[in-house]
Amino acid sequence: MKEGSGGESSWTSKMKKGGISFVTSLQEGWRYMKATLIGQVKKLTAKNEKEASEADLQAAKMQVEAADEAENQKKAAGHVA
Repeated sequence: MKEGSGGESSWTSKMKKGGISFVTSLQEGWRYMKATLIGQVKKLTAKNEKEASEADLQAAKMQVEAADEAENQKKAAGHVA
């Protein structure tokens, strides 16, 4: 690769995008796992069936939010890098 050529900045851009995508995926996984654990704890401590189903719904909502946020971050990184 030539010094100062467009190829160098392209490679750097790809590395940045890849790094951002990787970190975003890790964050998404952590948020998904956290939502699952919170949902399970709330479900186990529920006093009745209604609270248990609400815990399931809240966990599912948190998981969807984690996926949506990660997708938005990946899209934003694609436009920035």
